[in-house]
Amino acid sequence: MEYDDPERGRAVAERVRTFVDEEVIPAEREYLGNESVPEAVVSDLQEQARERDVFAPQIPEEYGGLGMDFREMLPVFEAAGRSLLGPVAINVAAPDEGNMHTLELAGTEAQQEEWLRPLANGEARSAFSMTEPNPGAGSDPKMIRTTAEKDGDEWVINGHKWWTTQGSEADVLLVMARTDEDAHPYEGCSIILVPADTEGVEIVRDIPHVGGEVTGMGHAEIRYNDVRVPAENLVGAENDGFAIAQERLGPARLTHCMRYSGMAERALDIAKAYADERQAFDSKLSEKQAIRFDVAETEMELHAARTMVRHAARQIAAGNEARIGVAMSKVFTANVVQDAIDSAVQICGGNGIGKDLPLADFYEDVRAFRIIDGADEVHKRVIARDAFRDLDPSEVEHLTTYEGR
Repeated sequence: MEYDDPERGRAVAERVRTFVDEEVIPAEREYLGNESVPEAVVSDLQEQARERDVFAPQIPEEYGGLGMDFREMLPVFEAAGRSLLGPVAINVAAPDEGNMHTLELAGTEAQQEEWLRPLANGEARSAFSMTEPNPGAGSDPKMIRTTAEKDGDEWVINGHKWWTTQGSEADVLLVMARTDEDAHPYEGCSIILVPADTEGVEIVRDIPHVGGEVTGMGHAEIRYNDVRVPAENLVGAENDGFAIAQERLGPARLTHCMRYSGMAERALDIAKAYADERQAFDSKLSEKQAIRFDVAETEMELHAARTMVRHAARQIAAGNEARIGVAMSKVFTANVVQDAIDSAVQICGGNGIGKDLPLADFYEDVRAFRIIDGADEVHKRVIARDAFRDLDPSEVEHLTTYEGR
């Protein structure tokens, strides 16, 4: 399928795809079903990505990236997503990718020098610390309870967070906290940079979860106990935390979609190759109509998902929030890629659930996508609210009046 991706994006995506196939996938195969990939292997892949001119494509050139715009990046993220190691290798993996974008958008020059530059160079790691245990903020961020109070020229942070992706490995934490408890949370929260070695930052544990064995990325439970950081660690304006987060999350949800569509594409490629090789009941599996129809439906759904994501991306590139387009893209793509990988596992049978192939790792990893960056139900709520918002009472009467003959 041909998409309206900018020419530069297509060219870099082709380089990334070659890099992933030639360098990343062979490294991935060394650790499938075994252990997380050592830091030395990741560093070597990142160095090779620099040599091939595919490292940090989304980062401005002044910080060592390729300076690609949002629409150019979409096919690049998809090409990287063909391997669980691909996004890490070219430095477009979550949560660092979204945090770098946040610092680029709202960080001061000093914050960008201290944190954006090392993140862009692959020399540091970060985490976005927002989700909290019950009764704190989960799918409803208005329930946030973590506070940050001003004490002279410092912020004092107290709270309990969990599911902070990469929290236990991070060098810096972007903490969402209430800075005005009298205001509505959407108007009274801020994002504050907290170096992970600050006194009072307690990494309670990495929460056991499905997936993550290959990349070794955990989701931490963290307590902030009278954590003191300088006032200048505030990202953006005071109480603008949710506005900044929303500006970060829209594009991040679409780049997530593209990473996962790359994973689904590779899963389907593996399944098609296996089906064309495997003989059963007097013919190849690829000649069985049930399997052919399953593959055909998956191809259609992936094409629809890619098209939907690109439509929302064009809206964002035009300066729009594209909240509904992003919500639709996130829900649709999350379900499509989950179904695609599930079908690939089924087609490959025992080999699908075995870890000689990457499908089992993909299967474990993809399930979280319907929850992270907003659960399906939250996005559907947004879409439904918009669908009913402008309903004209006279139109309701017209549409619900039946005239018999």
